[in-house]
Amino acid sequence: MITARRHAIMGIACLVAAGSAMALKPRRRLSLGGDTQLDVIIPGSFHGWTEQPTDALITPEGEDSLAARLYSQVVGRLYINGQGIMVMLLIAYGDTQNDLLQLHRPEVCYPAFGFAITQSAKVQIPLAGDVAIPARALTASSAQRVEQILYWTRIGEHLPTDGREQRIAKLEDQFAGIVPDGVLVRISVISEDAAEGLALNQSFATDLMNAIPARNRPMLIGTQAANGFGATQSRRT
Repeated sequence: MITARRHAIMGIACLVAAGSAMALKPRRRLSLGGDTQLDVIIPGSFHGWTEQPTDALITPEGEDSLAARLYSQVVGRLYINGQGIMVMLLIAYGDTQNDLLQLHRPEVCYPAFGFAITQSAKVQIPLAGDVAIPARALTASSAQRVEQILYWTRIGEHLPTDGREQRIAKLEDQFAGIVPDGVLVRISVISEDAAEGLALNQSFATDLMNAIPARNRPMLIGTQAANGFGATQSRRT
C-alpha cells in the first residue's frame, strides 16, 4: 500500500515536471529588430549633434569573446555639438536572449575595464507627453576619467532596469514560450557632475529617438513606448 502510494506520488511529480518543462520550452521567436541594420538607422548627425571618430568608448571585446557572441550588432559612436560638448553612444543588439546569451549591463562591463561604479539610480527618460523610458543612471570612475552613464535595455517587449527585472522578464517570456531579441542603449559623457551629466544624457536620448524613423523605434524602446511616442508627435503636428 505504501509502495503504491509512493509510486503514485512519484508519478504525479514526474507529470508536474514534464508540464513545467513544456511550459518553459520556447515555441516562437519575438524579433523587434528583424533584419534592421543599426548603423543605417542611427544617423551620423541630428539635432545639432555630429559624429566624430573616436577610440575612447568602452565596447564589447574582440570577435572571439563571449561579448561578441552575445551581440549580433554593435554600434559605437562619439557625437559633438556646436558648443564642443561630446557624448558617447553605444548600442548593442542581440537577436537571441536566453539562458546562455543575455545582455551584459554596464555595471558588469565597466569594472572589467578598471572603473568603479560609485552611483546607481533608476531614472526615467522623458520622450514626449507622458511617454518615458525606464532607465538607469550610473557614475563610473577610474584613474583616467569619470563617466556619467545613462542606459536602458529592452528584452522582447520588456524594459528592465536591473538584473532582477531582467531575470523576471526572461522567465515571463520562457513561460509564454517566447525567445526574444534584446538591445542595450548606452549614452555617456565625461563629467564629474552627476546631475549635469544626467540632464545632458537624457536630452541626447530624446534627440536621438526623434531622429530615428518611426518604424525602427520599437527595436530600441519596444512597441508600446514607440507607439505612444508616435501618437504624441502626431497630435503636435
